[in-house]
Amino acid sequence: MRVRRLILQHFRGISRGTVHLDGHALLAGSNSVGKSTLCEALELILGPERMLRRPVIDEYDFHGARYQAVGDELPEIRLEAVLTNLSPEAERRFGPHLRRWSAEADDFADVTPETLAQADAGQWCLPVVFLGRFDPQEDDFFAGTYFAHPESVPDDLTEERAELGAGLRPFTREDKRHCGFLYLRPNRTGSRALTFQRGSLLDTIVRLEAEQAGPLWEKALADLSAVVVAGEGSGFAKIRSEVTRRVDRFLSLAAQPDPVDLHVSERTREHLREVLRLFIATQPGTHGVPFNRLSTGSLNLLVFALLTYIAELKGDHSVIFAMEEPEIALPPHAQRRLVDFVTQRMGQAIVTSHSPYVIEKFDPRSLVVLGRNEAGELRSSPVVLPADFKAKRYQSNRRQFAEAVLARAVLVVEGATEADLIPAVADVLEQDPSVDYLHPDLSGVTVFDAQGDSAVPLYAPVFKSLGKPVYGLHDTPVRPFTEDVAAKAADFTRYTVIPYMGVEDLLTREVPAAVQRRFLASAAGREDYPDKCGELAEDMDEAAVRSLTRSVLKARKGDGYGAALIAACTSAADLPASLAGFLLQIDADLRPPSDTGNTPTPGGDTADGA
Repeated sequence: MRVRRLILQHFRGISRGTVHLDGHALLAGSNSVGKSTLCEALELILGPERMLRRPVIDEYDFHGARYQAVGDELPEIRLEAVLTNLSPEAERRFGPHLRRWSAEADDFADVTPETLAQADAGQWCLPVVFLGRFDPQEDDFFAGTYFAHPESVPDDLTEERAELGAGLRPFTREDKRHCGFLYLRPNRTGSRALTFQRGSLLDTIVRLEAEQAGPLWEKALADLSAVVVAGEGSGFAKIRSEVTRRVDRFLSLAAQPDPVDLHVSERTREHLREVLRLFIATQPGTHGVPFNRLSTGSLNLLVFALLTYIAELKGDHSVIFAMEEPEIALPPHAQRRLVDFVTQRMGQAIVTSHSPYVIEKFDPRSLVVLGRNEAGELRSSPVVLPADFKAKRYQSNRRQFAEAVLARAVLVVEGATEADLIPAVADVLEQDPSVDYLHPDLSGVTVFDAQGDSAVPLYAPVFKSLGKPVYGLHDTPVRPFTEDVAAKAADFTRYTVIPYMGVEDLLTREVPAAVQRRFLASAAGREDYPDKCGELAEDMDEAAVRSLTRSVLKARKGDGYGAALIAACTSAADLPASLAGFLLQIDADLRPPSDTGNTPTPGGDTADGA
């Protein structure tokens, strides 16, 4: 079973929005765009234990916290999910509530005449809806999940609450269990999830195991009854005897050997749920401790392990597994293993993440890019790679792609030297008090190495499809680009071709000779200095200094010498104007309108005139 479509209305930060999913999905977008909100919506719709929490919803679950009646109309949270890839068992169970789904139209197959003709060829799908409202008379919130087909939504959830259904069949807790929805959120999972209380992960495991092995709680209670605390030779035996003797003076005790006794529990199911604890011993230690004494990372892995246990009991490939930032407190290798396990074993994985180690595990076609405007309208779009974009190009740059997914904007450069130069130039701009500049690390700009000038334009449509500003920068190519490659450059937000045949020419011509002298004097002490180029002499004129710098940069291309030259700059005026000016333009583009102004550029110009 898989979630194919999710529609949200009046829920938290989202006024309305539709998200289409196709198999495994990585939700990408800026902070607070609504990724966690989507996962929470799925839990309200499909989570078997979610409705046991009280309250199910509250004021801040309504968009803009608007839950009071407006005129005669009560605001309503409406969350609708369409489930596809149904098992034969699910089709039998939910038969009267199924509809045909059109993959071509990405909608129900019975909504338009065009799709109705092919309705019989479409697969069955199950639409379900969660509704939530505030009841002013009861001064409380009420919510429920229902089959969305046939459509017969109650006008008043308070009436439905008294008489279940009211023409609409509820989507019950048992119905939800057939959907196999599991939700991992390490940053919000409390200790209760690892106890045996009702609705916890361990309680779910006990229930599923009991379906096959019989009543587990009754067996545990019987075992507890057999535990003798105050047996012969026990220090408690004397206490029990003395208590019995004294109590017998005032209270008629039963005629049995031990009318007063000691037990480790009240021997009820509810009390056993309260006192039963999971103990864990981890390496390098040997002593088991209560689970809540473990480290944050260990707790997160423990939660994940229990969820996989539940998934196996349900049947892995029937499980919809939502994970919110699974990387928290986990090392990279554990992050990769976790994602591999889920994507290989679960029917559908829906993941939010800020870790490149997690993101790089997903095919770009699995990315769902989210955006939201000030009105709370959510939009989503898949990443569509150009038809001529080779898979090998993505495979060899997975880590860079992952960082680009997380970035606010992407700057594509042609090589490793340029990728080193950009942060170095940004460091100098940031440190110059005369320049109002926000470092790319703070503004959310990542630098992407395209590994060749002709490859730079190829990435413009790719990153534009992520909904991000994308910038391109490279030197003058030896041969003109083909029309197809040049056309892709139109997708750049800004695009600059530096008027030099190589970055070494750019640096030696635009960086002052005095700065180059400082660089050469410092570089001569490096172990990897290219001795064949010669060394700086005091009597060298400016042309000779620039020539020597160019030779050294050429000999050590890609070894950080270009960044070292930039590090020798003491102010923005020393920087190469082509690079510094382009970075200032990017900074101006990404600043809020109220923050933009005449930002000084190297040489005293303004960003508007650069």
